[in-house]
Amino acid sequence: MITWKKLSQEERQERIEKALLENVNFSNDASLGYPASKLDNKVFYSDASFLKDAPTLKTYVANPNHIGCHTIGSSEKAFSGTQEIEREVLKVLAVDIFKAKPESYDGYIAPGGTEANIQAIWMYRNLFMNIYGASLNEITIVASEDTHYSIPKAANLLMLDRIQVPVDFETRKIKKSELESLLIEAKQNGKKYFIIVSNMGTTMFGAVDDPEDYISVLEKHQLIYKLHIDAAYGGFVYPFSNKNNSINFSNPKISSITIDAHKMLQAPYGTGVFICRKGLIENVLTKEAEYVEGMDLTLCGSRSGSNAVSVWMILFTYGPFGWFEKVSVLQMRTNWLCEQLKSLSVPYFREPNMNIVTIPSKYISKNLEEKYDLVPQKHDENNKWYKIVIMDHVEVDHLSTFISDLKENLHVKS
Repeated sequence: MITWKKLSQEERQERIEKALLENVNFSNDASLGYPASKLDNKVFYSDASFLKDAPTLKTYVANPNHIGCHTIGSSEKAFSGTQEIEREVLKVLAVDIFKAKPESYDGYIAPGGTEANIQAIWMYRNLFMNIYGASLNEITIVASEDTHYSIPKAANLLMLDRIQVPVDFETRKIKKSELESLLIEAKQNGKKYFIIVSNMGTTMFGAVDDPEDYISVLEKHQLIYKLHIDAAYGGFVYPFSNKNNSINFSNPKISSITIDAHKMLQAPYGTGVFICRKGLIENVLTKEAEYVEGMDLTLCGSRSGSNAVSVWMILFTYGPFGWFEKVSVLQMRTNWLCEQLKSLSVPYFREPNMNIVTIPSKYISKNLEEKYDLVPQKHDENNKWYKIVIMDHVEVDHLSTFISDLKENLHVKS
């Protein structure tokens, strides 16, 4: 690991205090030009005694604005301290976890994985238009039928067509022959530029696509493409449970990655991450944002710096070995659940290196669904699956109770 290490509570607190001192202090500084301030003191007590031992909450009250992208060009100098914290987070994620070379990436802490995915597709759409002179109807998005709903949302917002690749019902792998047929048909219909979204942990199944399935077909037919990895769910699991995987920036064909910190990392909701290779993000520069120091290269514009501090605090509380241990415990709990399902002859889908187990709906009664808050694939009579996500709060005791109830349910059915 180049950057990532475990820090003591005192070291973490000292680092955040230093960052806040480098930011503008709205309580003491004569900052007349910013349409911002600390959070309202009548509601958010900035002098509360507990804040001195709670650096994340203290940052939240200080209210730093991380508008722009801090890995390229200049940024608003008023928040330089916490912007550096964000750069440290991005370095851990890009270099230590996703194998990018130092200084070879851009990115930012986004308000969630949905925006990060839209940011990627927006960036590639503009790249094809800027570099190749592409028209909208020559560009299409390609992703599996299990892909997150942010992808059709992006297609709608950006006025792009979308190809939905079928997957095998049991393995959830994309059907490569059908992918090839769909791409040939798209090329015949005038599509020239392809934005590929490959999944590292689908929302419902935790399935991991093999990017080579896309790459081999695209290059066989000499198609122009950019490849984005949606690791919103799997980004903080798969690289640790499958350390020899190559779904990262060591693969030169992968150009960008989305991660969600508010899932497995347990950061506050509204904390996603977008990372891409250098030379790409400039395609979404908003030149009209002239009052913003530096370049506004993000979809959201203004965003809270406290989210970056939250991610930093979690990463440096655990360190790489502590995080590997946490993921390993979740894997063991998932393995235990799968063994119990096997003993009951209940089929399931589970990506071996992920912590989601998805069970066919015919084995799950309404009572089980409601008692354990199981999530269906569809909220209607056509639902075929329910998923169990082994998060930090889901212990073997919980799973054991579920298995007992499932066993009783199967007995009643038989």
